[in-house]
Amino acid sequence: MTVQAPATIPEFTSMSEINRRDAFRIAVAGGLAATTIMAGSAEEALAEAASQGATPTFRLLLVNDIYKMGEVAGKGGFARLAAIARAEKAGPVPCFYAHAGDMYSPSLMSGFDQGAHTVELLNVMPPDVFVPGNHEFDFGKENYLKRRAEAKSLFMAANLRNADGSPLPGHEDRRIFELGPIKLGVFGVALANTPLMSSAQGFTFTDEMAAVREQSKALRDAGADIVVAVTHTDFTRDLEIARSRLVDVLLTGHDHDLRISYDNRVAMVESGEEGEYVTAIDMYCIIGERDGKRSVTWRPVFRPIDSALAEPDPAALAIVRKYEADLSKELDVTIGTTAVALDSRSATVRSQEAAIGNLIADAMRIATGADVAITNGGGIRANRQYAPGTVLTRRDILSELPFGNSTVMIEITGKDIKDALENGVSQVDNRAGRFPQVSGLAFTYDPKAAVGSRVLSIEVGGKPIDPAGKYKVASNDFMFGGGDGYSALGRGRTLIGKTDGTLMANVVMVHVRKLGTVNSSVEGRIVAK
Repeated sequence: MTVQAPATIPEFTSMSEINRRDAFRIAVAGGLAATTIMAGSAEEALAEAASQGATPTFRLLLVNDIYKMGEVAGKGGFARLAAIARAEKAGPVPCFYAHAGDMYSPSLMSGFDQGAHTVELLNVMPPDVFVPGNHEFDFGKENYLKRRAEAKSLFMAANLRNADGSPLPGHEDRRIFELGPIKLGVFGVALANTPLMSSAQGFTFTDEMAAVREQSKALRDAGADIVVAVTHTDFTRDLEIARSRLVDVLLTGHDHDLRISYDNRVAMVESGEEGEYVTAIDMYCIIGERDGKRSVTWRPVFRPIDSALAEPDPAALAIVRKYEADLSKELDVTIGTTAVALDSRSATVRSQEAAIGNLIADAMRIATGADVAITNGGGIRANRQYAPGTVLTRRDILSELPFGNSTVMIEITGKDIKDALENGVSQVDNRAGRFPQVSGLAFTYDPKAAVGSRVLSIEVGGKPIDPAGKYKVASNDFMFGGGDGYSALGRGRTLIGKTDGTLMANVVMVHVRKLGTVNSSVEGRIVAK
């Protein structure tokens, strides 16, 4: 793929000529007029060009983890994303636009159309490359391939294959893009742990670092000037990729952080979540020679773009409004009122006891008649706050529980419960979705202790748990199948199986309707020492 170069691009002197002059000169395209810059090194010349606002050589643009089709409080959503992408792609600078994954799910609408609306919306201004996140597989293989066929973007995931090892249709491992004078080598990497988090049966995910090593070498051997990895990987793996020095730029997703890092060798960016911010990297380059070979010296300038400053794209906004109108008739039905504040922000439900987590877990325990209930904080998804007095609707509950999970109940030992809770707090420092929200039990843990030895005490019904005792545990079918690492929940006797349970969202809606007024609070069910 060739990205259109600007009418006037920087003219670069050769490194050999520069060295003979004992100075660096680059003619920088600044509108219609060029400016001559004198500097003692390539790095100084690039810094001066950037400080003068010269036209960059090319631009990278990143979005990741966008689920909600509409904006919230004047920020985010697909219409504002489309406007930003359109403006950046329409400018005089060659622009490479990447989506680092997570879109098809979870959202309110995805429970009805399995992500089809997100593809329609992203196709308004399609990225050059889309790397699938773990949530692209929430509805199974057939749906994933169907959505892929509908998308206009190129899909990349070098470590993703069919179960038999064969490549997937419409996917590439890597490609070299020409952005003005630069040969940009790009490859994609999916999250290797996707099968633990999603319904990825029929696919094989291999180690991320093995893919990084193989793809970066292949691209450099093919003549790439700059190598970019677009990945859907967690923060720990991001750091490993960046510190390996195998790539020049890492565009990543998954952790929902707005994060920019540059150590003068590798640039690493993540753009938060929900399209609230879209990150641009303006790249300034000098092309020269080193040891008789072409070399490129580059400098990034980072521009986090606040979507609140963008006017929604009319075409995308019309699609959003069409879907919202269809939903309103069924979803805007009142089921209760909350008398207390409820907080479903991901940073809350993935790291601590939350009143809304207690509400959901209580509903599951009561509906099944279980002794305790454990559900994963990552399954609570609306990422919002409800003030006291807020009227709760079907839309609210389905926004919080969009996956279509069903309730299950198993009979397991007290030791199995402890193992499940150990798993739940094993990645609390990374705000992993496995963090538990519970009912019928209370436990304390030490987040600084070694993984597997963090849970200090557990009480069920106000009494210390009996490691050999049997307890009925309500959960969701995703966790029951080992999702988020909850293998301990599959060790006992199944009382309500995944095909027999009721949808979690329906269980919670019935519970809220019976309560009428929600008074759930944080009451010491989970205590970090």
